[in-house]
Amino acid sequence: MTESNTKSNSNSKEVAAADVPAADGQGQQGQPEQQQRRSGGRGDRRGGRRDRRGQERDSEWQERVVQIRRVSKTVKGGKKMSFRAIVVVGNERGQVGVGVGKAGDVIGAVRKGVADGKKHIVKVPLTRNSSIPTLSNGRDGAASVLIRPAAPGTGVIAGGSIRTVLELAGIKNVLAKRLGSKTPLNNARAAMVALASLRTHKQTAKERGISLQQIYS
Repeated sequence: MTESNTKSNSNSKEVAAADVPAADGQGQQGQPEQQQRRSGGRGDRRGGRRDRRGQERDSEWQERVVQIRRVSKTVKGGKKMSFRAIVVVGNERGQVGVGVGKAGDVIGAVRKGVADGKKHIVKVPLTRNSSIPTLSNGRDGAASVLIRPAAPGTGVIAGGSIRTVLELAGIKNVLAKRLGSKTPLNNARAAMVALASLRTHKQTAKERGISLQQIYS
């Protein structure tokens, strides 16, 4: 009886050992965990790539503060003080925008101005000499701006906020003149209107329905 009992106990132990699942990462049940780990690593890598791309895109844009002023608003019980920032955003590749931000501190106002500037981006057609194709006029309020192309080596002949807009747009040879108000915000917006109205010779020929030779002739 004792020998039979010992044999049965040994057989039951072997059966139980066979039913025990394999260690993590070795059996069939371990495979999903490895796949999850691998997929999680790929997801982290992809997320890192996306973050890098976002940082690269952000690094392409340059920001310049044109003016910071302290403004007040009369409310019940007194005056509420805040700051207004005029910011120009551009990538020096033909894209530029002007934004305005208001906040209780300077940093917040600049941050809002940058966000507002990126919402109002204008694409500027540039020539091979980093100039504009044709003469252009812009007007905003009482401010009027005249912008005309210049020969290579001329540089940016402009002043105030107009110069900032032209430089961040990537224009290196241009002549600009302020003809109206001296307000930096109105001048910057007038320059944006002038740049937005620019057209290349190909676009002009297509709109008129004629060839380029007829335009140059």
